[in-house]
Amino acid sequence: MPRRRQPTARQERLGAELRKLREAAGLKGREAAALLGTDSAQVSQIEFGTAGVSEERVRRLAAHYSCTDTELIEALVAMATDGTHGWWEEYRGHLPTSFLDLAELEHHASYRWDADFLHVPGLLQNEGYARALFSYVNPEFPEEEVERRVEHRMKRKVIIERSAPIPYNAVIHEAALRIRVGDRSAARSQLARVLEISEASHVTVRVIPFDLDNFGGAGSAMVYAGGPVPQLDTVVRDGPHGTSFIDAQAQLDRFRTLFRRLEEVSLDPGRSRDFIHRLAKEL
Repeated sequence: MPRRRQPTARQERLGAELRKLREAAGLKGREAAALLGTDSAQVSQIEFGTAGVSEERVRRLAAHYSCTDTELIEALVAMATDGTHGWWEEYRGHLPTSFLDLAELEHHASYRWDADFLHVPGLLQNEGYARALFSYVNPEFPEEEVERRVEHRMKRKVIIERSAPIPYNAVIHEAALRIRVGDRSAARSQLARVLEISEASHVTVRVIPFDLDNFGGAGSAMVYAGGPVPQLDTVVRDGPHGTSFIDAQAQLDRFRTLFRRLEEVSLDPGRSRDFIHRLAKEL
């Protein structure tokens, strides 16, 4: 297979999972290469996602690594053979690769959790809110750049609006609901949008109110995307140096626990809707 110049986050994840299996088996790269009849450079390229890997090789490696988790093996085979050319590909070369990687991650996710403290989560934003947010974050963006980002964000909502949507849970701090990214009218419209989506049977929205003792937050916004098996879950966090895709098992366990703690201290879905209704009336 030809070498990739810029692998996607999904391709890198496949390689990383194969590397984890090799290391768990106590094998060196050159030993894995001997099992495939190739060289260590090829194995390195596979594990960094810069080279593709066939179904037959995934299964051979899993067998040599003594991996008996059939669900994980089948999930890795699906990743290796996936030929999806999703809607996000039309933005390649026009938006940062992290935008495309997030859209692809969401497309394959089995469920999605969001926790946000300063802004309404992206999947719940309407066009006006997203446009105001992108314009504010970088006022130097030309209008065309802003509109492209807004369009991409609106298309991402397909995962919770399609005929077979994925389960979606969002925990939103009161601060994010009160901050007026736009004017009063825009803020009212955005709250109405959150209320509308929260009525769907596959969507759960919870609010963390200001009036809460002993709450230390979660550091920053968090996206948790469920994989076909728990080992392939992914946490996405935005930082000062870009977007990070986190897949270390200890970190996944930590973020699962953190999200559950946020759910526990938040208002239940019914009280959360009542809370958002009151905020909207204040506007």
